[in-house]
Amino acid sequence: MVSLRQLFLQHQAQTSDFPLMIEVEKAEGIYMYGSDGHRYIDLISGIGVSNVGHRHPKVLRAIHDQLDRYMHLMVYGEFVQAPQVQLAHALSGTLPDRLNNTYLLNSGAEAVEGALKLAKRYTGRTELISCYNAYHGSTQGALSMNGSESFKNAFRPLLPDVRHIHYNSVADLEQITARTAAVLIETVQGEAGVRVPEKDYLKQLRERCNQTGTLLILDEIQCGFGRTGTFWAFEQFGIEPDILVCAKGMGGGMPIGAFIAPQEIMSVFKTEPILGHCSTFGGHPVSCAASLATLQVIEEENLLEGVAQKAELIKQLLVHPRINGIRNQGLMMAAEFESFEVLKAVIDRAILNGVLTDWFLFCENSMRIAPPLTITEAQIREACQIILTSIDEALA
Repeated sequence: MVSLRQLFLQHQAQTSDFPLMIEVEKAEGIYMYGSDGHRYIDLISGIGVSNVGHRHPKVLRAIHDQLDRYMHLMVYGEFVQAPQVQLAHALSGTLPDRLNNTYLLNSGAEAVEGALKLAKRYTGRTELISCYNAYHGSTQGALSMNGSESFKNAFRPLLPDVRHIHYNSVADLEQITARTAAVLIETVQGEAGVRVPEKDYLKQLRERCNQTGTLLILDEIQCGFGRTGTFWAFEQFGIEPDILVCAKGMGGGMPIGAFIAPQEIMSVFKTEPILGHCSTFGGHPVSCAASLATLQVIEEENLLEGVAQKAELIKQLLVHPRINGIRNQGLMMAAEFESFEVLKAVIDRAILNGVLTDWFLFCENSMRIAPPLTITEAQIREACQIILTSIDEALA
């Protein structure tokens, strides 16, 4: 009999020559369970997705309730569908008054694509700016904005008129001019290995965008929905974006993304041409129900309050001669090792010992740590001890 692993390799498109090949049978809370009964602590939340843990009961209930009503009805934006409307309203309640209009889609990359189109349409300009070592998605427009040439060269030509600046470089802000439609920037850089904005950098970026009439798009696909200890990471830096992009943690495990802007900006999609942006499955009712439940879980269970304390505990526990330091903004963390070879050996050993971690696309010597916000102190202690043991075993 052909195994699932064989079918996976034969018939499912692969993204690398070395997939993890973990066959998961069930997931619950911070845990995943293999078909062989092996238990794994998910210390990366499915790459920033499972902020409220796997299969949170309130998210499951919302999904089941919506399944009993309806699933897809019509392309996005035509029907008044309660899950979409209620989610958009709830999102506005977490944001500054100006950010009051949400366009719901299926993923972060789609949300980035929509935000870029919106900026070009609203400003009438063509130049787009993003940062080196930024990651915004794999579709062609989002890929154009990524800041790593090694990821892009095989797929050129990409979008024209794209410029890159260095994250945290105030001097580079002079490259933003009156011909720049938008600056797309991660509030906290993810795939660069958790790079946090330096003092007043984002304020100076905001001011430069104001001076040049440029829209500021903040990408909070990884750092939003409570990951850094506030619902939105930008709340910690004293600025507001013109357009906000989110996905990953907003779905409670279901696929969903969005870009959010003031109504006067978003309204340009309605005319010249009509349906300036459209999506068949955008705002899928079941995903929206799951997202609304996720938002409510974060608020009702006060998950934001424990983020800083849990992150500090991880930093206190993960002390080892082979760990050079830990960068973080809340529970978005990167533990730095001397090289990829050392880190990969530790990651592989940790998986065997029951903890799933990862590295970063543009920072391959740092371990990604981004557990569900629901993780307990006891679970943190267990996970960190396994990592420390895995370091010793892998590098003995």
